[in-house]
Amino acid sequence: MSGRLEGKVIIITGAAGGIGRALVNALLEEGASVTATEKSEVTLAQLIGELEQAGHGARLLPSKIDVSDYGACQSCIEDTLTAFGRIDGLINNAALGMGMIRSDHMTHLVRIEELDGAIWNKMISVNLSGAWNMTRHAFPIMRTRGFGRIINVTTSFFTMLRGGFHPYGPAKAGLEAMSLGHAREFSGTGVTVNVVVPGGPADTPMVPKEAPYARRDLIDPTMMAHPVIWLCGEADDTTTGQRYVAANWNVDVPPAQAARACGAPAAWPELAQNPVWPGGKPKD
Repeated sequence: MSGRLEGKVIIITGAAGGIGRALVNALLEEGASVTATEKSEVTLAQLIGELEQAGHGARLLPSKIDVSDYGACQSCIEDTLTAFGRIDGLINNAALGMGMIRSDHMTHLVRIEELDGAIWNKMISVNLSGAWNMTRHAFPIMRTRGFGRIINVTTSFFTMLRGGFHPYGPAKAGLEAMSLGHAREFSGTGVTVNVVVPGGPADTPMVPKEAPYARRDLIDPTMMAHPVIWLCGEADDTTTGQRYVAANWNVDVPPAQAARACGAPAAWPELAQNPVWPGGKPKD
C-alpha cells in the first residue's frame, strides 16, 4: 500500500460488481476508508467477507441500499458521516446492464418491442437518477468542507449511441451530460466532477458469457483504479469536467502525465459553442 488516499473517505455505489469490486479493493489498499453500497444483500455480504478476510474491515462500512431510492441515498450519506466524520469522494458506479433484459443482448441486439415502461424506468432510475440522488446528498457536505471528488462511471460514446442498446446507452449519455453540468455548477467550491470509463467492454459480469469475445481480449477492470485513485488523491480543484479512458492509462509514466494522455473534456462541449440564442450566446 502506498497510502495515496490515507485519511480519505470515499463512497462507492455498485461496490460488489466487477468494476466496483476492483475499485473498492484499490481504494482500501491505498488507505482510504470506504462506504461500499450494494442493493443485493447476498453479494454485499460476499464482498464484505472477502475484504474482512483481507484485513480491511476496520475501514469499511457496508451499506445495503437501492440508489434509485432518494431517501436511502440520504441515509447512506448520513451513515458515512456518523462512521467516518467526513466525505471526500463519491464514485457513482452502480448500474443495471442490458443483461437484465436477456443475456444474449450482445449478439442479438434488443429491439424496442422487447422493452416496456417498467424496464425503461428501472434502468433510468438506477443508472441516471441513482447518481443524481447520491450527488444531491453528498454535494452540500463536500461544499461545506471546500473539498470533494465526484466520479461518474459512464461508457463509451459508441455504446451510448448504439442502436438496440436501450435503455443503457441513453441512461449513460444522460449521466455524461449531467457530469459536465455539475462540474460547471460546482466550479469554485472545491468539488470536482469527472467521468471515468473503461474504454470498451470490460471483463465483468456485465459482459455475459454469450458475448462474442474472448475474455482475454476484454479490458481488465483493475485499470479503472488508476484514474480514480489519481482523481481522489493528487488531482487539484481545476481538474473537473473531464473524462478519462482507463484502458489508455499508461502505468509507466507519472500519473499526471498519464491523465493528460487519456483525458478529454466530458460530454460534447464543442457542440454547445454556437446556439441560436437571443443576444448572442448564453452566459455560463
